[in-house]
Amino acid sequence: MRLVKLTSVAVLALALGACQSLFTPNYRAPLEVKREAWEHVKPGCSESDCPLVNIDTVHFPALPKLDAIVEKRLLQLTEDNQRGTAPSSLQAYEQAYLARADKRNSSYLQAKVREQHDGLVIVELSSYLDSGGAHGMPGRGFINYSRKLDKVLTLDDMLLPGQAATFWKTAEESHRAWLISTGMDKDPEFVKTWPFKQSPHIALTYGALIVKYEVYAIAPYSMGHVELKIPYPRLNGVLKPELFPGRG
Repeated sequence: MRLVKLTSVAVLALALGACQSLFTPNYRAPLEVKREAWEHVKPGCSESDCPLVNIDTVHFPALPKLDAIVEKRLLQLTEDNQRGTAPSSLQAYEQAYLARADKRNSSYLQAKVREQHDGLVIVELSSYLDSGGAHGMPGRGFINYSRKLDKVLTLDDMLLPGQAATFWKTAEESHRAWLISTGMDKDPEFVKTWPFKQSPHIALTYGALIVKYEVYAIAPYSMGHVELKIPYPRLNGVLKPELFPGRG
């Protein structure tokens, strides 16, 4: 009789667990992502160097809130936002840009999902604005969206209290390692001209935490967007434990 009771309790527990799982999001399963891309040239222009706008973005059918965040962050990469009020939408940006753009002008905006793991959605943002000069100006950014917290994580959200200085010291050590890997540590002028700086572009990728830089931030344009990779073991006691891959 005792065995029967225990078995009944076990069955009930399994049933309750199964019911609970029906209503609890499965953060191990990635969000569905849909890509939307288009390219339009200035209306009425039929020449080979017509101004154009190229948009390549992503949508999350189950999380429209993240759609709005992605669009807002893309618009922040445009020239318009640096000059005044940001456009209300990508379509509005395109219309305004093409209305004023000259020949050989182009604007490229892209959002792509770099990774999904442990309930995090890592979106990488890219821009390239060409005003007809020798080269255009690229831009970059990241969104670290926590599905569990339903918010975009800031650096303060990622770090344990009081660990910001230690974090940036660790990033500076990774910068020194990058200098050595590129051979630039042997060039005193380079080291003097391009010192370490903090960057707002941080990504909690599965393999390592990444600190990414705009062109001209810590290296010349020709070296592109430098990425410093910080292995997670070096962030013990600095990064919140639940943000280590596999612990969430």
